[in-house]
Amino acid sequence: MSPETMIEDITGLLEVWVAGWAGCRGYQTSKEGRFPAALRADTSGEWEYFASDPTDGEFAALAAKTAEVPPRVLTILTNDIPRYAAMAGRHGLNVTSDTQTMMIVDMETQDAEDPWLSDDDLTFSASEQNGVHYAEVRSGEALAASGRVFVVGDTAVFDKIITEPGFQRRGLGSFIMRALAAQAFEHDVTTGLLLASVDGQKLYSHLGWSTVSRVLMLSASHDGSDLSLS
Repeated sequence: MSPETMIEDITGLLEVWVAGWAGCRGYQTSKEGRFPAALRADTSGEWEYFASDPTDGEFAALAAKTAEVPPRVLTILTNDIPRYAAMAGRHGLNVTSDTQTMMIVDMETQDAEDPWLSDDDLTFSASEQNGVHYAEVRSGEALAASGRVFVVGDTAVFDKIITEPGFQRRGLGSFIMRALAAQAFEHDVTTGLLLASVDGQKLYSHLGWSTVSRVLMLSASHDGSDLSLS
C-alpha cells in the first residue's frame, strides 16, 4: 500500500504501526473497541491503548480503561492536541508526552544498498531473530548505535533508533536507518513508519520522511516521567 493511501486511513495506519512496533518488541496485542492495544511486558507490564482522533465516547471508554491502573498508557494520534489534552484532564489522565510525531516514507526513496562505515574504529553487525531485523554499531565492546525494524505486509516499522551519548553527531543515526532499510528490502516493502522524538524528527526529515500526525501520550500516573522515552 502506498504512503498516500495509508495517510487517507489513519486508523489503518495506526494498526499497522502498532503491529510492527509490537513485533519489534515482542509484545502481545489486542483490540479495545475498534482500536489496537499492546501489553508492554518489558517495561510497565501493563496495557497501552492507541487511538486516532477518537470520538468523545470512544475517548471516554479508553480513558476509563487507562485510569484503572496508573502504569497504563493511552496514546492518541491527532493534530488537535489541545482538544484531547483538555479531555484527558476531565477523565483523570495526565499528559506525559506531546512532542512525538508519527512519520512516514515512501521506501522507493530510500537506499537499498548496505551502507559503509568511514570510521575504522567502528564495526557494524546485522542480525535477524523472530522476524525482527537488528543493526548495531560498536566501538570495541561499547555499543555506539542501534536500531530494529519489523515488516508488516508491505510496511517496514522502525523502532528504537538510538545513538549512545558518547557517539552522537557522527552520522550514526543515519547509518543505522540506512542499514535497517537495506534489511527491510529483503521483503517487498513500499512504506516505512516510525514514531519520532523531537531530535529524531530532524534526522528523519533529512532522510526524506514526513510527518503524518502528532502523538499525545496520557496516563493516570503522577510521577511526571516522559513515557515516550520508554
